[in-house]
Amino acid sequence: QVQLVESGGGLVQAGGSLRLSCAASGRTFSRNAMAWFRQAPGKEREFAAAISWSSDITLYANSVKGRFTISRDNAKDTVYLQMNSLIPEDTAVYYCALDARIRRPLTAVPNLYNYWGQGTQVTVSS
Repeated sequence: QVQLVESGGGLVQAGGSLRLSCAASGRTFSRNAMAWFRQAPGKEREFAAAISWSSDITLYANSVKGRFTISRDNAKDTVYLQMNSLIPEDTAVYYCALDARIRRPLTAVPNLYNYWGQGTQVTVSS
């Protein structure tokens, strides 16, 4: 059973930075695409960023492009989301997700991700 555990969330002022981490268990982790989604109160879960298993391809939502950077360290079974220039609209619970499919293009579609973490809260004060 694959398990994902996010960490690194917190309360920051607008313009600040946070670095989220997602620790994964399971021997297939390093061969699977990973992604970050976020969900604000009263809103649907939305895509933020994704990264291929080999880190050669990344995908970003327009809302975070240029401010967020996704990366991974397969030796540590960990994926990261570096968030800079945070704005209040970034306030949400951030979820790490794993795509159990192999040899498939990156996707921003949440239904195609099979495993999810419990989420970590990010709050950006205005």
